[in-house]
Amino acid sequence: MNITIIIGWIVAFGLVVYGIYSGGNIEWFIDMPSVMITFGGTIGCLIASFPPSYLAKLPTYFKLALFPKKHNPYVYIEQIVEFAKIARAKGLISLEDNANKCEDPFLKESLMLIVDANDLDKVRSMLDDAIDFMCERHDKGRLFFEKGVSIFPAFGMLGTLIGLVNMLRGMDSDSSNLSAGMATALITTLYGSLGSNVLFAPLASALKSSHEQELLCMQIIEEGVLSIAAGSNPRLIQEKLEFMLAQSDVAKHRKK
Repeated sequence: MNITIIIGWIVAFGLVVYGIYSGGNIEWFIDMPSVMITFGGTIGCLIASFPPSYLAKLPTYFKLALFPKKHNPYVYIEQIVEFAKIARAKGLISLEDNANKCEDPFLKESLMLIVDANDLDKVRSMLDDAIDFMCERHDKGRLFFEKGVSIFPAFGMLGTLIGLVNMLRGMDSDSSNLSAGMATALITTLYGSLGSNVLFAPLASALKSSHEQELLCMQIIEEGVLSIAAGSNPRLIQEKLEFMLAQSDVAKHRKK
């Protein structure tokens, strides 16, 4: 579970509520018209922005943000180095059984491409295409949350304008209309900021972080498999792949 999102939400909302209580009353910051304008307007706009097929996948995207898949580059490096040793001793064809046992589909398909003695330039092109398609899918998956980051403040501003109009319209009537309009004008801005920066932005960032980890592992697999096919020394392959990582992290991993 992505515990940092949960901790961040608790800290952010907790401190906001604390700040409200320390200087006023929580009831002053609960305004149903503001909720309808900001949250209702944002949700409605997001629904209108995406097809039903995309919206049906939202639970999956939420799950990936809160429960991201683990991608450990060191595990892939160790596997690739072991495969390189086997290929060097027994030939590329000997990797077929190992490929069929791989749990990672990209690693499995990459190994099968070189086992089938395909041209290395063609293999690189196919792997590059697979990585590009993965990036496109992940970009689309984040789009809902990234769009929400920009839409929430917009509806907060819209609510502010509505509140100001109501306030100005009520200046000639009783003061209760004036205070209600001002409350809506100010609180919608607060809701828009909270929704954008506390709810949607962390989810978008979590998906982007998970994407970057997966992308790195796929790039490691690509370079490693191509190096195996080229007949590179296993030790050289390991050093080459470790250069793709932060050297401080590599040093820590070697000490374990």
